Amino acid sequence: MLVRYLLIILLLTSCISKKEENTEIVFWGLGVEGEYVTHIIKEFEVKNPDIKIVVQQVPWSAAQEKLITAYASNMLPDVFQLGNTWLPQFQSLLALEDLNGYLEHSEIVNADNYFKGIWEANIIDSIVYGIPWYIDTRVLFYRSDVLRKAGSPGPPHTWEQLYVISKKIKTLLNDESKYPIYIPINDWTPYIIFGMQNGATILKDNYCYGNFSSLEFKEAFNYLTKYHKEKLSPIGISQVTNIYQAFRDGYINMFFSGPWNVKEIKKWMPDSLKDNWGIAPLPSKSGKYPGISLAGGSSLVINKKSRNKTAAWKLIEYLSQTKTQIKFYKLVNDLPAVRNAWNDILLIENEFVKAFYEQFKNVKSPPKVPEWEQIVFSKLPQYVEYVVRNKMNTDEALKLLDEDVNKILEKRRWILKKSDR
Repeated sequence: MLVRYLLIILLLTSCISKKEENTEIVFWGLGVEGEYVTHIIKEFEVKNPDIKIVVQQVPWSAAQEKLITAYASNMLPDVFQLGNTWLPQFQSLLALEDLNGYLEHSEIVNADNYFKGIWEANIIDSIVYGIPWYIDTRVLFYRSDVLRKAGSPGPPHTWEQLYVISKKIKTLLNDESKYPIYIPINDWTPYIIFGMQNGATILKDNYCYGNFSSLEFKEAFNYLTKYHKEKLSPIGISQVTNIYQAFRDGYINMFFSGPWNVKEIKKWMPDSLKDNWGIAPLPSKSGKYPGISLAGGSSLVINKKSRNKTAAWKLIEYLSQTKTQIKFYKLVNDLPAVRNAWNDILLIENEFVKAFYEQFKNVKSPPKVPEWEQIVFSKLPQYVEYVVRNKMNTDEALKLLDEDVNKILEKRRWILKKSDR
């Protein structure tokens, strides 16, 4: 009897010890990615039985606030998903793990596996803080049938060609209620993209001051606003309540957007129009095609205070494997960050995806400062509207924009000045 009790105690002790050896990783995924990542993590847990992944899905609309709250209460997960433009904010809070050391010993993750501009979006002061998970960028969506009728056999490759074909489409339409192109005045992305294409630095002096009044940005700003002034693009946001319907009905015939719109446009296009639209890389100012676009998407980061960093890195390596990236693409249609995944037959044969592949060869991240979203969401669109509605001229608007941006960056200047002492 005594022997039986001893055996039971030994078995219980063994089970408890085994349970204690398991490492639990908390992973926060945003939006649909957080929902579907559970389907591919099961394989990771089978291959790593000592690691348990706890996934929490966070809606995109609440993600930034929830992450900041978690940081303030020291409750950030071990691994989490960050939009590229959010990375500088969390790096400034010292919330992110330096990944350089992990990369030195990784046989799976290295810079050569990624598009150069995408990879560089995750680097701040020579330190890699995020690993690209899926990627996106802006390209040109266009009605190929309308372009052909206007005398253009293909999409425009230069700013001049885009403007000329827009003028021809306007004449062809002969309808004041329809437009060649849609450039929303509340969307900051075209202005930053075209500014970067024209060589504008956007922010100057170590990102401490606005540089919107520079000649390079001013030229790009004037180029885009003339589409509104010449009635080549609708001005009011309420004029395009459903971009898919507007594109289908020919109310707008070109617009800039990303991969998230491809699936919806396919749904909206009737069979008679399914072959009459396309996607192309962005035109350029110089004629070197394609022009620069934004390096977008989401990256995977590790909480600097995580107690399970080695296991967290294992998870990131698994999600960065070519076969895992392809599986995830097939689940949610997110474009893979790893270049080898683009050799998959689904990507090779997809004409729409090819346009994104070409564009990813020339993408660039905007200035990496925590204040970036405040600048481009709250300030830039405001002055675009002033100019488009003739309440200010370009020089006045960009001067005031720089003044507002300088106020926003005041804390940054103070911090940098203090660190120099």
